[in-house]
Amino acid sequence: MKPLSFRQEDTIVVQKIKELCQTILDQPAYKEMRQTIETFLADVETRAQYQRLCDLQEALHQKHQSGVEITEVEMQDFENHETAFLNNPIAQGFIEAQRSMQKIEATVNAYVRRMFELGRMPTNDEVSVGGCACGSGSCGCH
Repeated sequence: MKPLSFRQEDTIVVQKIKELCQTILDQPAYKEMRQTIETFLADVETRAQYQRLCDLQEALHQKHQSGVEITEVEMQDFENHETAFLNNPIAQGFIEAQRSMQKIEATVNAYVRRMFELGRMPTNDEVSVGGCACGSGSCGCH
């Protein structure tokens, strides 16, 4: 038996993957998500706000990991930056677009994963997106 090869561009699997990608790219909702992300990337002030929030979060995480107590002032500073970022409409759009893209990716991955596990096309009920990895409730987490 010849194993599936993904190195050749003309394999049927790669062709179907490309078709799926093109289908996603052609969706108006995807185009809106991309535009929202591009708006975020083009906004220097919002990107700087995001970077500052990430830097503060990393600093607090490092302090916590090192066993150093985080002061109330440091927590308040972080919370103020976080609130300002989350109240920014461009940031809100960016976060929502990222979540939507992650959901699309998770859905595709869930179907492919379950197909390999089951050896057939899974039904909608057999695929779990955003829940546990088992997809069927057999793990007891549902």
